[in-house]
Amino acid sequence: MINITENLKSVTDDLKEGVRLVAISKFHPAENILEAYQAGQRVFGESHVQELVAKQQTLPDDIEWHFIGHLQTNKVKYIAPFISLIHAVDTPKLMWEIDKQGQKNNRVLHCLLELHIATEETKYGFSYDELISFLESGEWKSMNHVSVDGLMCMATNTDDEDQIRGEFHLAKSIFDEVKQRFFAEVPSFQELSMGMSHDYHLAMEEGSTLIRVGSKIFGERVYA
Repeated sequence: MINITENLKSVTDDLKEGVRLVAISKFHPAENILEAYQAGQRVFGESHVQELVAKQQTLPDDIEWHFIGHLQTNKVKYIAPFISLIHAVDTPKLMWEIDKQGQKNNRVLHCLLELHIATEETKYGFSYDELISFLESGEWKSMNHVSVDGLMCMATNTDDEDQIRGEFHLAKSIFDEVKQRFFAEVPSFQELSMGMSHDYHLAMEEGSTLIRVGSKIFGERVYA
């Protein structure tokens, strides 16, 4: 039987200074989230809008909800009233919609730009060139209800730790470049979301500030 409290403590005891844990609770029932909450965890990550909205309505109000999956533009409106951080903004179109829904809710919506560094073509995100081109365009500066707080990435799904470390190292170097070139005067640009259950130790060593850990806390996902 899964002991969520013990698993959570095992992960939080591993955290390096300056790193926060996003407990990935997608496909897990509300009572499991509540157990982690009662053990002290406050930041949870979901990747399906309908599931997230249902959980948000029944769980404690002080939970900090992060959306960690691929977000469709027509779904932003459902999470805009309460979401704390959107991890995976992968197109300018999505960012414009987030700004629109932030304005409707009289909120500034915090987000991370997703960087595509993995070898799999199936993963989403800006390439390096696309990211720099978008930031150089300056169009994001007119979005008054969006705060770009950093970058997010996923490493290649491989057992090759050298490759994973190399990709995380590249992401950190791009983060540093983007920070210096475009956000030097923006204190909120400080988050680098990378690392999951199987590779978060490598991610922390390479500069991650947010790790996204699910199965190591909650066990394998329960699919409906």
